[in-house]
Amino acid sequence: MAAKKACEAFPKSLIEDVHRWGCMKQTGVSLRYMMEFGSRPNERKLLISAQFLHKELPIRIARRAIELETLPYGLSEKPAILKVRDWYIESFRDMRAFPEIKGTSGEKEFTQMIKAIKVRHNNVVPMMALGVNQLKKGLGPKIVSEDLDEIHQFLDRFYMSRIGIRMLIGQHVELHNPNPPPHTVGYIHAKMSPMEVARNASEDARAICLREYGSAPEINIYGDPTFTFPYVPTHLHLMVYELVKNSLRAVQERFVDSDRVAPPIRIIVADGIEDVTIKVSDEGGGIPRSGLPKIFTYLYSTARNPLDENIDLGTADVPVTMAGYGYGLPISRLYARYFGGDLQMISMEGYGTDAYLHLSRLGDSQEPLP
Repeated sequence: MAAKKACEAFPKSLIEDVHRWGCMKQTGVSLRYMMEFGSRPNERKLLISAQFLHKELPIRIARRAIELETLPYGLSEKPAILKVRDWYIESFRDMRAFPEIKGTSGEKEFTQMIKAIKVRHNNVVPMMALGVNQLKKGLGPKIVSEDLDEIHQFLDRFYMSRIGIRMLIGQHVELHNPNPPPHTVGYIHAKMSPMEVARNASEDARAICLREYGSAPEINIYGDPTFTFPYVPTHLHLMVYELVKNSLRAVQERFVDSDRVAPPIRIIVADGIEDVTIKVSDEGGGIPRSGLPKIFTYLYSTARNPLDENIDLGTADVPVTMAGYGYGLPISRLYARYFGGDLQMISMEGYGTDAYLHLSRLGDSQEPLP
């Protein structure tokens, strides 16, 4: 099937509407505001939240749909990217077709609709990875990471925006939970223990390592088990899981034929005044200095790509493997930055790598709005 431009696949009036909304100003919210606003949800608050999302989400979705049409090197024409673009335009159409929300019944219907939009976009990351892969194959060995700076910057904006859209939808939907777990406000946990989340994420990563290699290094966690602070546990789990998974793989592959027992991975949780910092240290041999700038690009993975060209990402679940499709680190860094934190890697080639995950404790930085 020949690639269809959006103007051919959708009515002209819809595409014009996308461009009109894509020029409007986005409105960011902070973690603190989300917590304070959602602390005691009632019908009035849910209505205000739905009315905000009814105006805000189409702006954010339209911006991404426009960018997906204008990517360099012919990336916009790749079948996987066209599919993602269609998801964005369909979601924009659904949002715009929804009437003004005036009462509780409208709010409830709106909530069901945005829930469905979130599900529609579940496989955006692997689908985009597939599109970039299709591009890499087409460009062949002459590809140079520096040339693809534009694509890297686009993907940073695109995924950061996606984190925001999913956070806003998820937060609104979760505020409807009639029996929320204690200390939670939607997706946010007011008393999250970073030690506990780090332990759970480590166990999940270690289970995959055991499955893939038959053995796995030990993981030791140090810090104050009673310390808590407000954060989104699913975000932290994703980031720590990714870092520990990388460390496990590096150590496992370095010591696979060694008589020595594989050294443990160490996780240290420190609570400062501004930041909570989680350090993940391994003795997996490190990364050469020349390779360090590449680890945060979307076009670099030392592992085999688990994505099959023929996988139907409209329906299929993506296989979970030790080494993903090279997106773990750059996306983890975006999750950290979304609430004002950061992720840094320090490496000693010939010894190991330290990852420093900084999480802002203050919670008052605005969402970055690409």
